[in-house]
Amino acid sequence: MIANIILYILFGLLFVGVATVIIFDNGDSGTKLAWLLTITLLPLVGILLYLMLGLNYRNHYFFQRRHRAAIERFRADYNPKIHKLLNSEPPFDKVREDFRPLAKLLCNVETGTNLSEGNSFEIITSGSRKQELLMKDIREAKESIHLEYFHFGNDRGGREVLELLEEKAREGVEIRFLNENIANFPIPSSYYNKMRKSGIEVERFTNSKQGIFSLPMKLNYRNHRKVVVIDGKIGYTGGMNINNHYFFQWRDTHLRIEGNAVAALQTSFLDSWMTSGGTLKQPLSHYYKEFTEPAEGPFRDKLIQIVPDESDSSWPLLQMGYEWVLQNAKQYVYMQTPYFVPPESLLITLKSAALRGVDVRIMFPEKVDTAMMGAANKAYYLECMEAGVKIYERGGEFIHAKTVVCDDYLSQIGTANIDIRSFNLNHEINAYIFDEETAVASKEIFFKDMEISQLLDPTGWRLRRRWYQMLFSRILRLFAGIL
Repeated sequence: MIANIILYILFGLLFVGVATVIIFDNGDSGTKLAWLLTITLLPLVGILLYLMLGLNYRNHYFFQRRHRAAIERFRADYNPKIHKLLNSEPPFDKVREDFRPLAKLLCNVETGTNLSEGNSFEIITSGSRKQELLMKDIREAKESIHLEYFHFGNDRGGREVLELLEEKAREGVEIRFLNENIANFPIPSSYYNKMRKSGIEVERFTNSKQGIFSLPMKLNYRNHRKVVVIDGKIGYTGGMNINNHYFFQWRDTHLRIEGNAVAALQTSFLDSWMTSGGTLKQPLSHYYKEFTEPAEGPFRDKLIQIVPDESDSSWPLLQMGYEWVLQNAKQYVYMQTPYFVPPESLLITLKSAALRGVDVRIMFPEKVDTAMMGAANKAYYLECMEAGVKIYERGGEFIHAKTVVCDDYLSQIGTANIDIRSFNLNHEINAYIFDEETAVASKEIFFKDMEISQLLDPTGWRLRRRWYQMLFSRILRLFAGIL
C-alpha cells in the first residue's frame, strides 16, 4: 500500500515536472499544447514519448556540447583562406535594397551562413538530370566526395551511385557519407558495411558516440539535408534524395552549384560529419576551394546564400525567412511544398499577405505519398482560401519540391517543408538566390507545373469534403506540433 502511494507521488511529480518543462519551453505554442494534450490523455506513454521525441534543444547549452568537436577543429585550422570564404564582409550592397534586410537576417555566424557572389548553377527539375550530372561529377572527382542524405536507397538508383562511389574510393578519392540512420532503418547494416569495405567512410547521424544515455532523446531529430560536395568545387542541394523515387518517378527541384557558395555547403557537411563522430585526414583548408572567376553554367555570376538550420542552433532561420518574405512581398509569393503543417505564426503571416493583396499561391501534390500527411495538409486549405491564398493541387507524378519565388527577385530551393518538423526538429538546408533572371526562370517552372494543376475554390472544397475527412484532418491538426 505504502509502495503504491510512493509510486503515485513519484509519477505525479514526474508529470508535473514534464508539464512544467513543456510550459516554460520557448517553442511553438501549438506544439506545446499538442504535447500537453498527449501527456494528459496518455500520461505514461505521453511522458515517455515527450522525453524521446519532444525535447526542444533550441537555445540550449546542448548546442555547444554537441558541436564541440567541429568548433574545436575549426578554431585549430582557421586561416585566412577559410576566413575569406566564410566570414568576410558579405556583399549586401549587391542585393536589391528591398531584399537586403532578408540577406542580413539570414547571415548567422553560429551556422557558418554567409552571402557569396560569383556563383554559377543549374536548376534541376528532373531526377534523370540530377543522376546524369551527379554521376559525371563523381567520375571526374580527384580529391574528395562528401555526401549527406536523408535517404540513400538500397535500390537501382542508390546502387548505381554506390557502385561508382566504391570505384572512386578504390582509386584513392576520400569519400565520406553521413547517413540519416532513423529514416533508413529498413536498410540492412550490410549495405553500409559494403561501403566501408570499399574505403568509404560512413557515419550515422544519430549514434552512441554522442552519448548512449541521451541517444533515446535524440531519435526525433532527423538529418533531412541532401548535400553533395565534390573536391570542394561542386555542390548539390535541394529536395532530391538518392533512390528510385527521385531519379525515375517523382517531380522535384534541386541545384548544382559551382562557386563560393560551395564553401557554405562544405561547412554544413563538415560540421554535421564531425558532430556525428567523423574524422578528417587533411587540414580543413584542403577541403575548401576559392573561386576567382565564375564557372560556366546556365545561371552565371549570381548571389547565393546557403542557410543551414537545425534544432540545436539558436534561431529558427528558415521559418524566420519564410515569414519575412510573406511580410514584405509586394507583388507575389509562389510556393511549392509536399507537406504543409505550418506554425501558427507562419499561418497568420501567410493569410495576412493574401489579405493585403499579395498574389499568394501554394502548390501541393494531388496525391501525397502518405495518407496522414495528405489529411494534415488539407486541414489548412479552407482558411487559407478564405483569406485569398490560391491553393493548387498538382496532378501527375508526386511533386516533392520545396521552392519559393517572390517579386521577380528572390528564389529559394531547399530541403525544408512548410511544417513544424522542418522548422523546429530537422536538420535542413535551403539556398536563397537573389537575382532577377533566376526568379523569372523559377516562376516559369511554377507556371509549367500549374498546367497540370487544379485551382481549388472554397465553395467546391466544402462540397467535396466528407464529414469524416474533415474530422480526421481536424484531429490531426490537434497533433500538428508533433507530426
